[in-house]
Amino acid sequence: MSHLVANAPPPHRTWILVAMLCLVSSTAVGQMGGMGGGMGGGGGAGSAPAAPTKAKWREHIHSQAGMTLRRETGESIVGAVRIVGNLNVATADIYREMQTRKGRFFDNQTVLADVRRLNDMGSFDRVSYDVKEVGPDSPLDPSEASPVVPGEQAPPSVIVTFHVHERPMVTEVVFHGNRGLDDRALTGRVGITPGDPLSEFSVESGRRRLLDYYREEGFNQASIEAGIAKVQDRSVASINTDGLSPGTVVFRINEGPLERIADIQIEGSTIVTEARLKKIIQSRGPMLGFLSYVGNQADLKKIDGDVDQLSSYYHTLGYLTATVGRRFDYDESGKWMTLVFVVHEGPRFSIGDIQIVGNQYITEESLRARLELEAGDMFDGTILRRDVGEVVYGYGELGFIYAEVKPKTIMRDENGVADIVYEITEGDRWKIGRILVNIDGEPDLMRETTMLNLVDMREGDYIDRRMLEMSRRRIERSQLLETNPAVAEAPDIKVVPREDLLR
Repeated sequence: MSHLVANAPPPHRTWILVAMLCLVSSTAVGQMGGMGGGMGGGGGAGSAPAAPTKAKWREHIHSQAGMTLRRETGESIVGAVRIVGNLNVATADIYREMQTRKGRFFDNQTVLADVRRLNDMGSFDRVSYDVKEVGPDSPLDPSEASPVVPGEQAPPSVIVTFHVHERPMVTEVVFHGNRGLDDRALTGRVGITPGDPLSEFSVESGRRRLLDYYREEGFNQASIEAGIAKVQDRSVASINTDGLSPGTVVFRINEGPLERIADIQIEGSTIVTEARLKKIIQSRGPMLGFLSYVGNQADLKKIDGDVDQLSSYYHTLGYLTATVGRRFDYDESGKWMTLVFVVHEGPRFSIGDIQIVGNQYITEESLRARLELEAGDMFDGTILRRDVGEVVYGYGELGFIYAEVKPKTIMRDENGVADIVYEITEGDRWKIGRILVNIDGEPDLMRETTMLNLVDMREGDYIDRRMLEMSRRRIERSQLLETNPAVAEAPDIKVVPREDLLR
């Protein structure tokens, strides 16, 4: 099923749906037909509909307790349900997650499901249970005793006891040694707050997040140690910290200097100017005047991304074996660095041969006619991407809207020659089954034909991918629809194949 989606006049939203080969499921059609029938039948003379039947009290109780309504069977009755081991989690909150109830038949599968639900709460690291059979003469708390009908023998009862072991809780998060970044900024990044379950994994994850944050801000020499004040649970490593309550997470921070970029240099580049390469990268040196301390923090992750960006740029130009490295030259204070990118260009490659594989519906001659790159040309990644797009759109104009083209570059043994192989996956050819318009907003403000006139597609035609994009842009520029994402979803066109044709 395919959909065209758009948004209606402010403050309304309009949705246009285009379906391929089949538009709507039988359920959706039935719902629309049911609505139409209901509206048309309102004027007929007939008896009024009967009042809804009131739900039985027993069904209401079961629904409120969260139990699936079913016929209960069993040989034993649950005489009591007990919770042992909880200190901070309220017993009522635990009972709310369980379905084992006093007075119901005992079901071992229900008890196992309760154990899983209690584990999913995240407040316990261990949950177990035991079942104890009790006879009619066994001593029970009066509130736990099951009522017995006079003249009938009391059924056997069991006491189900759930043993829970609470996780240690975080009581406080403390930062020591931070000067460049305040506690508020660190608290927002560490991901640990008082009241969270305490574990070695969460503390170590918080330490790594803080370390990444410091390096993003230019503190590349920062080191952080994490510890936990003494807790009763021996499974959690603890430290001796005077004056802190048990369960306090402590981060000891050595920030080091804030490193800034004093200058950016590029060595080894002969075909591209240094000024051009500096526009490609994200790292920046100091600006003039008071701006010399703005935006020039040395972010190692950003610098490594610049290395990859420069390498990709050279490969696009045809230098397929080009490599790029980086070097840091610090001043005496260790706070300012000169960032040097070292480029080894290598030879520029030419195209030896172009092969097309995987095409079945369209001839190779037709595909080659769309390619700009030819054998003997210098390799150019920009033109290569343009050729791939041209082939994809060529397939899309014929109804192969899911066609994929993957280019592969194969370097020959001889120096500076590479072959290009276009691997094509054509997929299925699709027609438009129906076009649906879904208007979200006041129904009297816009007609379906208004939106259909903006779409140059007709039911039964092979879907044209290029025409689909043109129709989407025409809808966005029509000024008939709400385009502010804060008010409504942006107008769009959705194409959804019918599910039964994909099986």
